[in-house]
Amino acid sequence: MRCMQCGQAIAEGEKYTHAGKELCEDCYLEAVSVPKTCDPLSVRAARVDRERKGARGEEGLLPIQKNILNYIKEKQRVTREEVAERFNLTPRELEKHFAVLRHCELAKGNKVGDKVYLTPF
Repeated sequence: MRCMQCGQAIAEGEKYTHAGKELCEDCYLEAVSVPKTCDPLSVRAARVDRERKGARGEEGLLPIQKNILNYIKEKQRVTREEVAERFNLTPRELEKHFAVLRHCELAKGNKVGDKVYLTPF
């Protein structure tokens, strides 16, 4: 049998079902672990963890997260689509990285009219 998402072969007994699709473990975990950018508990956990480690600013971020943050700082106001295109990311990949920036209170989303812009915190 093959994963209905990525096409990878799945051994018998190692398939997962989500939303009517039979998936491999990686695709299943991706499907059920949707990042939440506006999550007060995650913000608090990130703040406490960073304080405990003495991390400030970009310290502890992945290189792609640093690049995204620097791009947001440079532009001051940018759409998710612009960031995704600039760094060749899928919307899901961008949300994962942006969630980290939001939880660390380094970047946030601001709605202006009918558009949401990513801005420095």
